Amino acid sequence: MSKKIADPTIPTIPFAAKFQRWFGRNLIRVYMVLAFTYLFIPVAYTFAFSFNDSGKSNLIWKGFTLDNWKNPCGAPEVCNALANSIKIGFLATLFSTILGTMIAFAIGRHKFKGRSTSNLLIFLPMATPEIVLGASLLSLFLVFKINPGFWPTVIAHVMFCISFVVVTVKARIASLDPRLEQAAMDLYANEFQTFRRVTLPLVAPGIAGAALLAFSLSFDDFIITNFNSGTVITFPKFVYTAAARGIPAQANVIGSGMFFLALAIVIAGQFINRRKAR
Repeated sequence: MSKKIADPTIPTIPFAAKFQRWFGRNLIRVYMVLAFTYLFIPVAYTFAFSFNDSGKSNLIWKGFTLDNWKNPCGAPEVCNALANSIKIGFLATLFSTILGTMIAFAIGRHKFKGRSTSNLLIFLPMATPEIVLGASLLSLFLVFKINPGFWPTVIAHVMFCISFVVVTVKARIASLDPRLEQAAMDLYANEFQTFRRVTLPLVAPGIAGAALLAFSLSFDDFIITNFNSGTVITFPKFVYTAAARGIPAQANVIGSGMFFLALAIVIAGQFINRRKAR
């Protein structure tokens, strides 16, 4: 077989130039890989150590076991803390979604005196540092002689979740085409029928997204909860107090389960949206 002989008239491209050209074409992909690696390393660590045969301390890898997944309530108080977080998150999500949706419709659809001020005030809980908000709420509860506990924590969570619900739902309302509602009224639908059959189904994805965001913020919150929960132990508080001796593997199991549940909800939502688009 004849070997190919390099043509001396064709200049060879240096390796550095080739690498620079490749890097320029794939810069976005490189950034994406680095960003996702940075984001998912803690998740991967949590998932890996959920299989650790740790015993009393979960700081060092001691061996692989499935016992933690078979008995996620094996660590003392972990499931009780999880139940408290779910209860508080559910109630905070329910109240903040209802109130936030009504506020979003009021600001997004109606003109009234003080509308711009109300729109500005909605953003204050989002801009206020959590330690300031938590300490202020605790002082307010103590002034009214309300001891920290379950319901003060729910009230505190509703207060900061409402802002996120309003912003999310208001963005969805602003994207609606008003001609759809006008067409429904042209077809002799009254205001209630138009809202129930046209407006609400169109806004429903935004409301659902706001509710999921509110639940995740409530479930994840530690600072405001630590100020106002008193003796009630939530899952973030349990993880914080257990971190000194190594977070129990059962807590890693619950954290991994919550992550995969959220991932499944997101994937299911994307799948449903694609089917509707088709």
